[in-house]
Amino acid sequence: VQLVESGGGLVQFGGSLRLSCAASGFTFPDYVWSWYRQTPGKEGESRELVAVFRSADDITYANYVQGRFAISGDATRNTLFLQMNSLKPEDTAVYYCRARTRDFENIYWGQGTQVVVSS
Repeated sequence: VQLVESGGGLVQFGGSLRLSCAASGFTFPDYVWSWYRQTPGKEGESRELVAVFRSADDITYANYVQGRFAISGDATRNTLFLQMNSLKPEDTAVYYCRARTRDFENIYWGQGTQVVVSS
């Protein structure tokens, strides 16, 4: 199984990016999908939860991205997305895709994609 993130980069304050997480070896509906982020200088701390996709009707966002970010999943393409709008410098981080089985038995992480928001 493998998770590969893409779509990160450098963007100006107020700009947008769309992250993708290509999942191979997974049956998409069998997992709970999430985006997390690791802020620079906080590598010793836990990654922050950004958004969770359990199904199209069951989505959760962290307060600090509510209304700006949108998580979605395409089971036909086995791909998870994160549309990020109105980006702020404090959104600068490495963004990680995570998949876990619904019984919490197994968790998988991607390698991360860097997002830098300039002021």
